[in-house]
Amino acid sequence: MPAKDLGNKYVCFKCTTKFYDMKKPDPLCPKCGADQRESPALKAPSEGRRGRLSSIPKVIEPIEPEEPAAEAEEEELAEFDEDEEPAAEAEEEDI
Repeated sequence: MPAKDLGNKYVCFKCTTKFYDMKKPDPLCPKCGADQRESPALKAPSEGRRGRLSSIPKVIEPIEPEEPAAEAEEEELAEFDEDEEPAAEAEEEDI
């Protein structure tokens, strides 16, 4: 038959003694005096642990330098004569 009037049942995390808290606000071990609220099992995981999603590498897109693109445009413009380029564009637009 369970002891309902004795409060919550604990197992001390330091000395492994089984005891009831007798409905007291502080669950102290009667043998070693350890406060059961300080149990390492109840603490949040440390910041050193990584989650499942943090193990996925993040994709970082490389930034393309703008200088080579500007040089390429200058080279293309240098290949065409200035007189021929506007005339060719005007003929294409009329069609």
